[in-house]
Amino acid sequence: MAKYIYQQENWTDFTWDENKISLLLAEVRHLQGRLLGKMTSLGFGYQEEATLKNITLDIIKSSEIEGEKLNQQQVRSSIARRLGLEVAGLVSFARNIDGIVDMMLDATQSYEKPLTEERLFGWHGALFPTGRSGLYSIEVAQYRTGEVQIVSGGFSNEKVHYEAVSAQHVKSEMDAFLQWVNTDNQQDSVIKAAISHLWFVTIHPFDDGNGRIARAICDMLLARSDESKQRFYSMSAQINKERKKYYEVLEKVQHRTEDSDITIWLEWFLKCLKNALLSSENILKSVLKKAEFWNKHAKTTINERQRLMLNKLLDGDFVGKLQSSKWAKICKCSQDTAIRDIKDLIEKGILRQEDAGGRSTNYELV
Repeated sequence: MAKYIYQQENWTDFTWDENKISLLLAEVRHLQGRLLGKMTSLGFGYQEEATLKNITLDIIKSSEIEGEKLNQQQVRSSIARRLGLEVAGLVSFARNIDGIVDMMLDATQSYEKPLTEERLFGWHGALFPTGRSGLYSIEVAQYRTGEVQIVSGGFSNEKVHYEAVSAQHVKSEMDAFLQWVNTDNQQDSVIKAAISHLWFVTIHPFDDGNGRIARAICDMLLARSDESKQRFYSMSAQINKERKKYYEVLEKVQHRTEDSDITIWLEWFLKCLKNALLSSENILKSVLKKAEFWNKHAKTTINERQRLMLNKLLDGDFVGKLQSSKWAKICKCSQDTAIRDIKDLIEKGILRQEDAGGRSTNYELV
């Protein structure tokens, strides 16, 4: 007796209720167009900045869904270096971060390339450069040879949520999946992105990293739908916000045995994407604010130390209160130089001293 959707014959002949998703799809397409229009009007430099912010967010949140916390500055620095962006305050980064960044940039910057087995294996190898996931050795850059269960709960109290496709069928299932991804079947690219995510995690072809690779494939197809290498919204950040519902809907569809109707998955996916597009307005506002600031001060004399610190404040990358001691440490200058820099910006109406008293004097942007 069938227990999971993939146990049906021709299980990937997915169906859905067009009436339930057509309006949502139209809304998503409208928001995509509006966002791309706004960002295009900003100019190339600020488009690059928005892309850097969104890909950084995407990578951090995609890993967070899997319970892995990455350092934001390291991720941002790795992306900036790979994209050849001139960004202040770059830091060194760990090898595993490089691998995650490589995968995401290959997916979004080369979105028009076919998705092949070799490319997938490259992504998997980049995710696990040491051949280990945490304490455990795993099969890297190849399809799994063992069976997989998705479980929750502690020892003796485990609940099996899902048993993935049998290892002996992974290769044939993935061949069919890759052929579908690379075939122009006249399907809307957003719908194709949604189906690809569900299809891939249902097969669960790797020992580990399936969720992150599924989201990378999804981002690749969303980049195709935008016809743009620039990324102005983060689907992974929104999935992370809605992950309880994400797992609920996924489990419900994967347990479907009477047919391959995926309407509830497409509805959830489109609503999540709509929320991701709406959330991107906040990133757009911060980029616009920065653009306005530098346009306003285009003729103001500002030295490199001041420029570095102002960009940190405008980007929201500065942690805690701005003090002369922190200025000196970040800019690698003396305390006297830091105080002169700050006083100069106060005289120019760019910084002001915070009202709150205390042992240290704090400063903020006007």
